[in-house]
Amino acid sequence: MSNLLSTGISGLSAAQVALNTVGNNISNTNTDGYSRQTVQQTQRLTQSSGRYTIGSGVDVVSVQRAYSQYLTSAVWNSNASLQRASTFNDLTSTLNSVFSGSGDLQGALDTFYGAFSTVANAASSTSGRQALLGNASSLAAVFNTLGQQLGQQQSQINQQIGSTVDSINSVIGNIADLNKQIRQSSATGQPNALLDQRDALVKTLSGYVGISAVAESDGTMSVYTTNGQSLVSGSNAYPLSTSGEAYDVTRTDILDSSGNNITTRLSGGSLGALLDYRTNVLDPAQNQLGQAALALASSVNAQQAKGLDLNGKQGAAIFSMPSPGVFGSSANQGSADVTAKIDDVSQLTASDYVLSYDGSQWNLRTTAGQNVALATNADGSLSADGLTFNVSGTAQAGDSYQIQPTRNAAAGLAVSMTDPSGIAAAAALTGTAAGGNTGTGAIGAIGVADTENAGLLGTATVTFSAPDTYQVTDASGNVLASGSYTSGQPITANGWSLTLSGAPAAGDSFEVAANTNGLNDNSNALALAGLANTGVLGGGATSVLGAYANLTTQIGSVGSQAATTLTTQTSLYSQAVSAQQSVSGVNLDEEAANLVKYQQAYQASAQIISTAQSIFTSLLSAIQG
Repeated sequence: MSNLLSTGISGLSAAQVALNTVGNNISNTNTDGYSRQTVQQTQRLTQSSGRYTIGSGVDVVSVQRAYSQYLTSAVWNSNASLQRASTFNDLTSTLNSVFSGSGDLQGALDTFYGAFSTVANAASSTSGRQALLGNASSLAAVFNTLGQQLGQQQSQINQQIGSTVDSINSVIGNIADLNKQIRQSSATGQPNALLDQRDALVKTLSGYVGISAVAESDGTMSVYTTNGQSLVSGSNAYPLSTSGEAYDVTRTDILDSSGNNITTRLSGGSLGALLDYRTNVLDPAQNQLGQAALALASSVNAQQAKGLDLNGKQGAAIFSMPSPGVFGSSANQGSADVTAKIDDVSQLTASDYVLSYDGSQWNLRTTAGQNVALATNADGSLSADGLTFNVSGTAQAGDSYQIQPTRNAAAGLAVSMTDPSGIAAAAALTGTAAGGNTGTGAIGAIGVADTENAGLLGTATVTFSAPDTYQVTDASGNVLASGSYTSGQPITANGWSLTLSGAPAAGDSFEVAANTNGLNDNSNALALAGLANTGVLGGGATSVLGAYANLTTQIGSVGSQAATTLTTQTSLYSQAVSAQQSVSGVNLDEEAANLVKYQQAYQASAQIISTAQSIFTSLLSAIQG
């Protein structure tokens, strides 16, 4: 009789545990991170009476999670990719908004170059010149605004990196605490709620940075970044920290718990997106915008110097430009001072550089790691990629300096000319053939080769002693140049270059002098207007307008790719979650069926107990009778 009662009680208890489990599943249907739980039952050891055995009921072994480590890890990996794609898309969308909403640089460039044509149509008009300077100021303002907006995004990204690292440290601390609780609780059964909480935290962590997780034999979970950097081991968390970059303290780098810089080794999640975007999109965008600003200022200023203004003076610069940024490493031990200047904008690239000293010589490489050949000049300076570096003081082996030739050029571009009469609309030089010439030689073209030559505007005479021999003398009769002549060969002296057409005869002469008809000459204004389509960058292959068009095309392409990637990763994440939920998720139809099943089992077990009690009562009554 006691066996029947015990069997009924065991069934009743098992059904009650199962009903509680089903109820818990139903209650947590919409709980994020909850894993469906199932009751594991086993038959009690049977009793033998010699010729047969009789079952003695049921035992509840455990309540387990419906769980797949493989599918859960797939969700974590997919979440890291999704959050990276989402953050990267947000950043590129902001960048596109900056270029579309911070002024029409393309239009400002067109208007500026067009203003030179207006001046050329009325070279002596003050109003046209004043309007040109106004257009120059508007153009500089658009460059400044864009440069400042990109600089602000740099600052915001550095702040976001810091806050993301703080969030990572908070999450890994909580994971370590849960590891400790799970290890302590595992001895008395599987702590399903704690395991779900830990999985949810790991998923949150994967949204910040790409991770890999390893379940340990003691129930704890070790968590690493995708490059193997330990974040959690057992009950120990290994927090990250931030620090200013060695060259620029305003730029945030990431250090591991031992103080090693791991910035370039992190990927995935929102942190990976921030680092990737900063290095591969924002830095190049700032540099290319600055490169376009430098190309504008350099080409316009150079052409200005090849003409004469309304006062008959050589044209002065319209724009001023900031010098390249040079930043010494915080680890430098020497006393060397490094300066940089741009000598040839046509050779200038959009790269940043690191100039380092190995104890015997200086070496140059881009920040991307590409070596760049350095040339040593006669004065001891160093040159590469259109830049010249001057070093003073004493460097120690290992000292290094980061060079940013174009990074802040757009924000620092300014109009330095205030007097509209300073616009050099006229050609600097004019050439005249002597009246007594007997040959067919005529002035073909006069160009300015060296705007800094002190004798550029001085009067000079080219005399042919024979059709194939010439001599250049100044007003005092001093010989400036001489040599043999072939038809079409440029003749150079005092910073100018003269090309003749036809064939000069012996005794013929030609005079080169400052343009005294500057008020009525528009030659240089037309040349300035023509800069709109003149190659300046890339060895003369790309104009300023072309450089800006290339930049906007690249930014648009990056934005389009980011949007496409986000769509793809969203779909992949949904698929990963769907696969994981097919195992771990709660199915209400299934739980409703289980509820009925376990309710019936509970009622049947209660009937067994009732039957045992009835039989026992009948037996007592028989004995008492």
